[in-house]
Amino acid sequence: MDKTFNLETLCVHGAYHAKDGEPQVMPLVQSTTYRFQDPQDVADLFDLKSLGSFYARIGSPTVDNFEKKMALLEGGTAAVATSSGQAATLITLLNLCQSGDHIISSAKIYGGTTNLFTVTLKKLGIQTTLIDPDCSLEEILASAQPTTKLIFAESLGNPALNVLDIEKFANAAKQLGVPLVVDNTIASSYLCQPIQHGANIVIHSTTKYCDGHATSVGGVIVDGGNFDWANGKFPEFTQPDESYHGTVYTRDFGNMAFATKARVQMLRDLGCTMSPMNAFLTNLGLETLHLRMRCHSENALKLAQHLEASPYVDWVNYPGLNSSPYNQLAQKYLPKGASGVLTFGVKGGREAGDRFIRNIDLTSLVVHVGDLRTSVLHPASTTHRQLSEQDQIKSGIRPELIRVSVGLENIDDIIKDFDQALQKACQ
Repeated sequence: MDKTFNLETLCVHGAYHAKDGEPQVMPLVQSTTYRFQDPQDVADLFDLKSLGSFYARIGSPTVDNFEKKMALLEGGTAAVATSSGQAATLITLLNLCQSGDHIISSAKIYGGTTNLFTVTLKKLGIQTTLIDPDCSLEEILASAQPTTKLIFAESLGNPALNVLDIEKFANAAKQLGVPLVVDNTIASSYLCQPIQHGANIVIHSTTKYCDGHATSVGGVIVDGGNFDWANGKFPEFTQPDESYHGTVYTRDFGNMAFATKARVQMLRDLGCTMSPMNAFLTNLGLETLHLRMRCHSENALKLAQHLEASPYVDWVNYPGLNSSPYNQLAQKYLPKGASGVLTFGVKGGREAGDRFIRNIDLTSLVVHVGDLRTSVLHPASTTHRQLSEQDQIKSGIRPELIRVSVGLENIDDIIKDFDQALQKACQ
């Protein structure tokens, strides 16, 4: 597929192109293994001398086509699909870090990622410094240590909804000689292009907007192909890998070195593989990503404007609002729309918020975001409950905050449901 095609066309077609007599729809290949006639062909695959499917833990035709589409959508050189978004984050970090290394991360990220950094990776000897993503370039640089191996942030924070100044973070990463890893889940590949602004690696929980229908858990890592792994900080990329007969990733795989190492080392050893069925279903979701993200963004903006004028609402946070402190950054990094997630606080605090959720009808209470159905959640007691109240506030989580994932229903019906629930909550 021509990389110069517009994103809408890439969403529909991706890298799959049917030849004469082949399926028009990317086929689901539901097989764990693949047959060969010559033992040398299998040996070459294991030695990384040739590419192809031989065991589904490393890759399969359906997953491969999905990965190629994600690489096209993000403007990267290669991608690696995983069993979940959390697996994509973990594999990315372990592909870069080992015991004794250090990570700089935005504090305003998904609570599960914060817990991964500050609890699980800490047990492995990897330390993390959490910083305010709105801090200055100098403050980012000051948080670095000699063992810092990457900077991590979300393009659109979940659920703080801060818009990351990607170029500022990319500048800091470049000065430190480390890659910038951006989680682009909430913004989506259609609305935001982190690699164009200097990011080196992009990850997604494909469970969210990539799928868009709440059917398939998954994740993906996209290699930007734009980082110098030979700068002296990452010897595992430039020195022979004895587990692959002396393979040198930068020498043998060029601008796909990161993705290749993530696949043949991390995916091989950790087994966090995306199933062919989930790749097939998520690819179907991607075919309408551009249409869905436009509607999600339009509906979210209209609901945010309505809530901002409601006598029952204390505050509203949505980057698309003119009143948002992130509005200018949203116009720069999210020119097609500010995605479908907003947060707000009901007058009366947490108790009134509980009553609001109890009275919703059309809207669903689910532990999810990015579905085509409108849903709400109270993050302080769910997705971020493992954090202390102080750490929740640092992450942008107020006790009364309600997160809304605005769906694709008619906006008048969504507003009607919110109005009746707010009125009952605040009587």
